[in-house]
This record gives sequence, C-alpha cells and structure tokens, in this order.
Amino acid sequence: LAVRYSAPRLEQWFAGAERVRVVNQTGRPILVGTRSVADSEILSELFTEMNINHGLLNARQNEAEAEVIGLAGQPFRVTIATNMAGRGTDIAIDELALEAGGLHVIATEFHEAARIDRQLFGRAARQGDAGSCEVYASLEDSLVRQNAGWLIRNIVKYFGSRYPQRVGNFVLRRLQKKVEKTHSNIRASLLESDEQLENLLAFSGTKQ
Repeated sequence: LAVRYSAPRLEQWFAGAERVRVVNQTGRPILVGTRSVADSEILSELFTEMNINHGLLNARQNEAEAEVIGLAGQPFRVTIATNMAGRGTDIAIDELALEAGGLHVIATEFHEAARIDRQLFGRAARQGDAGSCEVYASLEDSLVRQNAGWLIRNIVKYFGSRYPQRVGNFVLRRLQKKVEKTHSNIRASLLESDEQLENLLAFSGTKQ
C-alpha cells in the first residue's frame, strides 16, 4: 500500500487526478474511493475539467449501480465511488485489464475505521488477480479535522504548509488507531449498560 501526503487537500486531489491520468494510459481500470457523496461529486467535476472520462457511483446515482459496477473492470475505465457504494458486488476484471496490471484502487483519505479502508483496498487483487492500491491523504482530511483540529494548527505552525511526509504518516496512522480505540470503549460501555439494565429488569420481574 503506497501512501502519499500533500499539505493542502486540494493539492492532494490534483495529485490523485494526475495519478489517475498516468495509470489510465496503461489500460488499467481505476476505482477512486471517496468518503462522502459531496467529495465524489467534487472529484467528478475535477475529472471532467481535466478531460478524464469516468463513471460516478454514489447515493444519487444508485439506480445505475449495476451498470457502473459492471463497467468498472473494463480496460481504461475510471470509476469514482463513495466507499459505501456497490459493497458486496465484485468488480469483474476484463482479461485485457488483467494483462495490463488489474484494478488500481485509489483512496482519497483514511476513514476513522481501518476496516472500511481495507474493504476499499480489498477490491483490488481479489482471488489472486493482479491489482494494487494507494492513498492520497492530507492532514486537512475529515479524520484529523473532526478529531484533532488543534493538531493541524500546531503542525502547520511548526513546519509550515509543507510538512514532511513522515509527519503525515505518523499522525494519520496513530490518530486512526486512537479513534478506533475510543469507539471500541464506547461500544463496550454501552454493552455493559445494556446487560446491567437487563439484569435489573429481570430481578424486578418486569422484563418485557
């Protein structure tokens, strides 16, 4: 898994789009995963401006999901999709696309749960097929803004807008693990509260 960081998020998206253009010229199909419908539509507009032909799959195009997924494994095909769209549906990779290197997956940011990232990455190289994946991430992504906005300000204050790649790598990986642990603790606490309530109702004889 290749991870590339850029400081401003817009630069990250332009870099990802240029990467799509380069890989697309090899004949490989490309799947670009976004976290939200809004992000998928912004990227779609950017790709259109850059003359990158593509399909779009999100909650607003769900009636065309089967058609978009059906074409996503064709040579030279570029598909933008929210990470929740088309789940449970395998992308059939065309023989010529496999010869070119298989499906290439690009994630536009990390999720709070690494499990969701793995689901996206797992669309490449299924059942031993050729394939690859990479991430274009930024410290302006939702994972950091929603959970550690103060961290962005301090990093930019110290390094400026061109912080080292190793800093972005360290921050995003550690922050993702921290948020996952917090969510796990919350789920465990809720489960314990439910069990206590169930025991109390059973003891009182009013459990219904």
